[in-house]
Amino acid sequence: MELPPRPELFDFHGVSMIHYFTDNWDNVQNFQARPDDILIATYPKAGTTWVSHMLDLMYFGKSSPERAASVPIYERVPFLEVCIQGMPTGVELADKTTLSPRLIKTHFPVQFVPKSFWEQNCRIIYVARNAKDNVVSYFHFDRMNKVEPEPGDWPSFLQRFQEGKMVFGSWYDHVKGWWEKKKSNPKILYLFYEDLAEDMGRELDRVCNFLGVSLNEEERGWVKQGVGFDAMKNNSMANYSTIGVMDFKISPFMRKGKVGDWKNHFTVSQNEQFDEQYKLKMADTTLCFHTEI
Repeated sequence: MELPPRPELFDFHGVSMIHYFTDNWDNVQNFQARPDDILIATYPKAGTTWVSHMLDLMYFGKSSPERAASVPIYERVPFLEVCIQGMPTGVELADKTTLSPRLIKTHFPVQFVPKSFWEQNCRIIYVARNAKDNVVSYFHFDRMNKVEPEPGDWPSFLQRFQEGKMVFGSWYDHVKGWWEKKKSNPKILYLFYEDLAEDMGRELDRVCNFLGVSLNEEERGWVKQGVGFDAMKNNSMANYSTIGVMDFKISPFMRKGKVGDWKNHFTVSQNEQFDEQYKLKMADTTLCFHTEI
């Protein structure tokens, strides 16, 4: 399909956004959540697809094994706010989902989440990734994804990231906003990408406990295998290779999935400057990240 030029960032209620995620705003805000819906929330490129695929396998891998093999992840787990011409909106996909629980993903900062999710007391899994790996992953994603703004070169992208001039706004505001919300809301489970990478079995148990799902040893092994990086990278129903807006010749959607790849991108001075800024911006939170494991 012929794509329009890349979108421009604009300020939307104090958050940098692009029209693909604001065009359907009223329908998104009026979305009717169900009590058993599970919302997967992340800043972009922080492990969204990983956790989406994990939950999908946990709930439906056994009852509908053909689903994971024949339905792409973006249809199995609708992206609530997305609205791109010629494709069903996230709201439409979620509304026509008949399976229960519905798994729905969002990149919204906490203040943009439709109020029905809070009213229905829905369970929410938030995934956070350390800023350095997150910005590297976002850079490569924006290079290959034609519905994102033009990324420019690495130094200017890194600068914009620190200023919060990214789609879905500031990484700092995003991870801190959800962290604060979690303190008063027991229905939010806050996961770290680095913990998932370090010990998937342990984190899978945490997710199961939170959701009240029990898996036997065989199912557990099967889910763990299914969410392995290579298994997902080579799975066309999980790796976004079936969607026309992404140019895999530039970079695959799933690139490395490693913790610490930032070391291959940051110069010494970029790293020092970033650390200085980071200390200032994270001074007001108890939130703590690992940049290596």
